[in-house]
Amino acid sequence: MTAEILSVGTELLLGNIVDTNAAFLSQELAGLGVSVFRQTTVGDNHGRLFNALKSTFLNADVAIISGGLGPTQDDITKAVAAEYFGRELFLHEESLERIRKRFAIRGRNLPENSDRNAIIPEGSQVLPNDFGSAPGVILTSADEKKTLILLPGPPSEMLPMFTNYVAPYLQQRSGKIFVSRTLKIIGIGESQVETMLIDLISAQTNPTIAPYAKIGDVHVRITAAAENKEDAECLIAPLAAEVNKRLSPHIYSEDDRTLPEIVIALLDKQSHTLSVAESCTGGLIMSELVSVAGCSSVIWEGLCTYSNEAKTTRLGVDTGLIAKYGAVSAEVAAAMAEGVAKTAGTTIGLSTTGIAGPGGGTEEKPVGVVYVGLCINGKTETARFNTIGSRNEIRLRATNLAIDMLRRQLEAGR
Repeated sequence: MTAEILSVGTELLLGNIVDTNAAFLSQELAGLGVSVFRQTTVGDNHGRLFNALKSTFLNADVAIISGGLGPTQDDITKAVAAEYFGRELFLHEESLERIRKRFAIRGRNLPENSDRNAIIPEGSQVLPNDFGSAPGVILTSADEKKTLILLPGPPSEMLPMFTNYVAPYLQQRSGKIFVSRTLKIIGIGESQVETMLIDLISAQTNPTIAPYAKIGDVHVRITAAAENKEDAECLIAPLAAEVNKRLSPHIYSEDDRTLPEIVIALLDKQSHTLSVAESCTGGLIMSELVSVAGCSSVIWEGLCTYSNEAKTTRLGVDTGLIAKYGAVSAEVAAAMAEGVAKTAGTTIGLSTTGIAGPGGGTEEKPVGVVYVGLCINGKTETARFNTIGSRNEIRLRATNLAIDMLRRQLEAGR
């Protein structure tokens, strides 16, 4: 089964909104064994969208459109879909009633044009919108060879609609179960991961294996097709074991858990408490860690000690140390980690200091250099990382590397 993704909205073409829907849909379709032939972005123009749909169905079995289902005049997707398949539009009363109840629960009056949300092409399978107003639609050609799936544009509505309704529909059509396992990797880049797995990638059939680069880490997705989930898992297991053998200890997760979730669980299991002193990451480490429910039992304190004065007054870093080695150094990172652990009274202190750019770098310490300090029960280690990217990408990478350094030490029992 092949698919194309069409994102509708002039605001996407103007760059006012980043199209995260297409990335999500591509990843999810890959996990369902559906090949994505192309992604296209089209403005709110009836003729252009109609022509894009014609072009799409020259190559694809399934077209998935996100956006343009709302009540305003520029929301044209349903009208174009109806015209393409030669269907009339009608008011779907059940959807309209859902919209009325949604507004009533919130104590709001129903806007005059809300009934446009519930207008759909005849012969459609309606997809309930559990988080918004406009329902989704599945429309099939008369010969049942082409399928058009219409989804709302807001990600908060599109993602759950696809997961809850579209994915099961596509699975049922394929006649097979597709199961994926994602191995999350940090500390090595996508090209190195690919090099280490190239023979497995080249020989893939079922299951398939593919690396995906993220900011700060790499995901390797293994997907198997089978008659049932148990058989698919049996196909995945030996390949996942081989990937583990080659990439451990860079693999930090084989399930949906995030790096912060894993670290919080390790801290809790080992009865540790953590405090953090950040310079270049500017609070990102604490932000990531406190996103985990239940972290308050192990996270005690976070300080953003950006200036030299803050490092000395809040953490007790010796001014002579900064003068001799510079604020961006292993020595200062160590002193920061020790200082925050001491002042907070925690068993662990974690610190970062670096040059996020775009200026401030030198030949010895270029933009992207980051030092991480880690003090566990009075024993301190440091590490230097050379990261790349924009200022924010460097900060994000440094955040992940610092949290991962803590993970590795905890898993090693140190």
